[in-house]
Amino acid sequence: MRRTPSASAFRQGTTRRRACARTTRCRSECASGWIPTAAAWSRSSRPSSDVDFARVDEVLRQGVETGAFPGAVILVSRAGKVAYHAAFGSRTLDPAPQPMQLDTTFDLSSLTKPLATTTAFMLLVQERKVRLDDRATRFFPNFGVQGKTYVTCRHLLAHCSGLPAWRPYFREIARCDHEGRLNFLASHGAKEFVYEQIHRERAEYETGTQSVYSDLGFMLLGELVELLTRGPLDRFCRDRVFRPLGLRAMGFIDLTALRARQIAPLADRIAATERCPWRRKVLCGEVHDDNAYAMGGVAGHAGLFASATDIDGLVCRLRACWRGEDDFVAPGLIREFWTRQAAIPGSTWALGWDTPTPEGSSAGQRISARSVGHLGFTGTSLWIDLERDAHVILLTNRVHPRRDNDAIKALRPEVHDAALEALDS
Repeated sequence: MRRTPSASAFRQGTTRRRACARTTRCRSECASGWIPTAAAWSRSSRPSSDVDFARVDEVLRQGVETGAFPGAVILVSRAGKVAYHAAFGSRTLDPAPQPMQLDTTFDLSSLTKPLATTTAFMLLVQERKVRLDDRATRFFPNFGVQGKTYVTCRHLLAHCSGLPAWRPYFREIARCDHEGRLNFLASHGAKEFVYEQIHRERAEYETGTQSVYSDLGFMLLGELVELLTRGPLDRFCRDRVFRPLGLRAMGFIDLTALRARQIAPLADRIAATERCPWRRKVLCGEVHDDNAYAMGGVAGHAGLFASATDIDGLVCRLRACWRGEDDFVAPGLIREFWTRQAAIPGSTWALGWDTPTPEGSSAGQRISARSVGHLGFTGTSLWIDLERDAHVILLTNRVHPRRDNDAIKALRPEVHDAALEALDS
């Protein structure tokens, strides 16, 4: 039986000293649901510096008040120390607003790709179980069809494999479940079905000639980690990354295992996401991504849950490795993963991580060119500025209660610019 991080792990939060300020809230219905429209109340930890983050505070309060997201948690770190950590608004609005806390756990969506799958893959490269330029067909002989013969692990990590960006595999899985294949949805069998479909996919462009962000590529990388470790992705990440680094609230929620034990995930510290039309409920403690849900909650492209504090713990270790001060990952290896792949025309991608675009970056205008980061569909983001030795973790529940609220796109660069301006002052 697959072993997963226990549900109780999501009850545990790091005790923090914090000052709480609460102002009057009122409700107003808008396109994105019920939001506080008076000054958005917030909680902050005691900062480790005298840097003034008032502008960051202002932008995030504005985000709550205007309905860009019901709530947010931000953590800014410099030189390995937390400079600013604050929470705003609500972790859920349905059935009633519940306050966002500093230790709220979020569905990280595509931050799973760099934080879980890519980190796991780096460890396997370090152990010489796989090489970046190994072809996928070395491990999956049936994969080399439909124009995918020359796809390597490097291509998958850099989103230039030729694989499509996305496919609605969950629809066929849900149909089979509805039409009589009982409990097929969110099962091991459903995950195997998805892997088989990816192996059969036709390449949409010649491998290595362009960059197309692909969930499918990271689903396949998740399968490869499982093949090489002879166990599930979540177990390897738990045993080799999360537990050794003391990341208590970081992990996957394995829906297949929960169903087998007839228990439900504890959602009292988890930020809610969408009121899902086909699952017919507000999602909380259950992965938002449709394909990841159909695969049982554990996948290479989505499914990771974590608090800002745990993300900070992992990023600080990776940054120390990059500086040559930690051997969790060899310095030369992480530097290769954090270097933009210049051979791909027009691409901003490194290996499993993105880098800032010259104009219009979600990381704002102030971030240095020597930075890496990633976004998550649920409203999460992480940017690491290697020149400043700093990073900004911004976690929101912008898809709660509806996924079509994209107001965060305009707000996110403002947050990063304000945070970096504060650090530079």
